[in-house]
Order: sequence, then structure tokens, then C-alpha cells
Amino acid sequence: MKYLVMVYGKQADYDAMNGTPTPGHPAYSQADLGAMFTFMESLNNDLAESGELVEGQGLTEPKQAIVITGGPDGKPVVSDGPFGETKEVLAGYWVLDCASVERVTEIAKRVYQCPSPEGSIIPDVVVRPIAEAPAEA
Repeated sequence: MKYLVMVYGKQADYDAMNGTPTPGHPAYSQADLGAMFTFMESLNNDLAESGELVEGQGLTEPKQAIVITGGPDGKPVVSDGPFGETKEVLAGYWVLDCASVERVTEIAKRVYQCPSPEGSIIPDVVVRPIAEAPAEA
């Protein structure tokens, strides 16, 4: 079965990775960034070797997002954002093909252990099964 494993973050997380701390989001040192990237590379390599990795990507910071909403006349309105510090957004994801929910949960627990500076707020890792089209009769 295929699963979407998602990691969430805030603009403050991206700012911290770029050296700007805020409460709960201490600045990353070069060593912190190196540890994070090494961890992710090892995880991705292990998932590729096991044949479970379908795709995985990290996403750019939320301030680079484009948001489409409905205007008062029902037509789409394009805006920048989201900028709010309280908004969590999808920071990265993996599409995995795993034999069981137990296996994908094991992987998600590993994702949760990604290194970060001491005092960091650790975001949740969310796993959702990917719906498959029903078999044709």
C-alpha cells in the first residue's frame, strides 16, 4: 500500500535554518544543518535501497507560496503567502510503498528523530494512506 508521510513546519523553522532564531526555533549552525541533511540523505538512501521510496521532496519556505482563494465574485484570487507565524504548512513529504501500516509507522518514527538544535519545537509527522482507484469490474 502507498502512504504519504508528511512533515510540517512554519516560516520560523525556515528562518531558523537561515540563522534567524525565534522562541522555539533556535538558529541552526552549519553543524546542525549538516546533521539534518546527513540524516535525511541516509533515510532517503535506505528507503531507496529497500524499494519503498516512490518519491520524496522538501518544499521551499512558506513565504514563497502562492495561494489561490475565491473572491467575492466567485473568481479565483491569487495572493502571496501564507506569512502568519501560527500557520503550519507542509514542509516536505515522502510517498512510500510499504508492506504494512506498522512498517510505515516505523519509518515515520525515524523521520521524527531528525536532528535539530536543542530547544527546537519538533513538528508532527503525519502518515496518510493514499487512496487507490477501485478495481474495474
